[in-house]
Amino acid sequence: MGELPQRAHAGEAEGAGGACGAVRRLLRGAACLLPAVLLGVGGLPGRVLAQGTAPERAVAARGAAPASAAAAPVATSAAVLQPCRLTGFEHDAACGQVRRPLDPAAPRGRQIEVHFAVLPALARHKHPDPVVVFAGGPGQSAIDLAGSWSRLLARLGNRRDIVLVDQRGTGRSAPLACPEMPPTTPLAEALSAERQTARLEACRVALQRLPHGDLRHYTTWVAMADVEAVRQALGAPRVNLVGASYGTRAALEYQRQFPNAVRRLVIDGVAPPDMALPEAFAADSQAVLDRVFAACEADAAGCAALHGPVRAHWRGLLASLPREVQVAHPVTGTTERLRLTREMVLGLGRAPLYVPVYASALPAALAEAARGRFEALVGLASALQGGRGGALAEGMHHSVVCSEDLPRMAGSASVSGEPIAAGSDFGTTFADRYRRACAGWPRGEVPGAFYRVPEAPSPALVLSGGADPVTPPRHGERVRAALGTRARHVVVAEAGHGVMALPCMRDVLFRFIDAPDAAAALAVATDCAASVPRPGAFWPPGAASAAGGARAP
Repeated sequence: MGELPQRAHAGEAEGAGGACGAVRRLLRGAACLLPAVLLGVGGLPGRVLAQGTAPERAVAARGAAPASAAAAPVATSAAVLQPCRLTGFEHDAACGQVRRPLDPAAPRGRQIEVHFAVLPALARHKHPDPVVVFAGGPGQSAIDLAGSWSRLLARLGNRRDIVLVDQRGTGRSAPLACPEMPPTTPLAEALSAERQTARLEACRVALQRLPHGDLRHYTTWVAMADVEAVRQALGAPRVNLVGASYGTRAALEYQRQFPNAVRRLVIDGVAPPDMALPEAFAADSQAVLDRVFAACEADAAGCAALHGPVRAHWRGLLASLPREVQVAHPVTGTTERLRLTREMVLGLGRAPLYVPVYASALPAALAEAARGRFEALVGLASALQGGRGGALAEGMHHSVVCSEDLPRMAGSASVSGEPIAAGSDFGTTFADRYRRACAGWPRGEVPGAFYRVPEAPSPALVLSGGADPVTPPRHGERVRAALGTRARHVVVAEAGHGVMALPCMRDVLFRFIDAPDAAAALAVATDCAASVPRPGAFWPPGAASAAGGARAP
């Protein structure tokens, strides 16, 4: 979670990772938990997911909503679908909406419309179980990402409908969007934590004036009852769930409430419900940053020779702050003066870690910064900003994080009791950002059962990138253990945040969902994950001749 100035990502560099960059072209933000040059978040280190009590498991097995009867959707009439055209999707789609109470405890109170789109299967005789997509962020619109999802799930789309639901607060469904900052915004404003906090506060006040502006009712557990209403309206007996980044939390919650409706579950870059998002960023980001440094140091004839002692460059840069610098704006090219702070540099340095291809250029950017030139560092972080399809509804984003995650944070220590600043350059920087943003944000009630992951009722595929700075394998493994024997965890060691976009993993995804039975799904071969290479160090143009004719890797 988190974001670059109002943007999110999903997927990864094509052929190298699974989340941003070419990801912007592939999943264009379909899953985020994006770094945060402006806002950052993290997760709860090492906390074990509870399995739930026997009575809770029994309730889940009956398919009842365990949190509140008010959260369960009433019987929904068949959906009335209208032909529609969606950006990036070359065929006709079908669009519809279901009316839902804003407050689930007041079913006859104010109503909102939850919009969804169906990308129809190409085959005349299709399977009855569609694929339901859960976008990331939180705050991304699944419908706005129709083109990206249709390409990623193209093989599945031959015989199955793809269903995109704009979760309440996003896209067309009672949107809670803040005014976007244009890409030409001066860096001093775009990178200023104080200005962004003030901007979010003004946005909150404006959102609360909207007819649907009770910000307490946009939590994940409430929104999943909306998705169930969509399933009922479509008449689908069961569905296949695909979630990425924050979408993994949403998919897990849907399965918790409606286990009998789930045929397959695929979660990529797992953000567990008990993961206090802003907290884990320090440890998880530091681990990937150290990995980048270690790889450069081990490449004595390449990266280390070309870029010098990158770890020392980083530490020296942090020690020099705050300082006045001049830097060319990455979009306008205008030279600007700004006071560069530690918080700004931590955000800039963390952003490229989401995508290994971009992270491979971080040593070069730090070497430039050591010489007083910051264009590479700013430009590298700015490259992760998505297009319109990747924009976050920041109001929904904070309604989720402030309600579900912030209450579980305890000062400067995680819920597990471990200081989150220990051994990390990032300390409590991103957690403190969210504390400030959430200080006045209304918080919805979240039932205790939300934070537990019951055993999987059907086959589940858990995917992680070994170089993911926000949802690394340790979170995926905890969830895999909670899901039990019907779950598999596949780690792509050299991938970053999101692995579904990798060519070999697309095939794994297809075969897992398309498998005729549970045994076949859990037996799908995933050997290709081990063959994904780590990107070599970035060599700027002309670096080979400057290094005496050595060739770039």
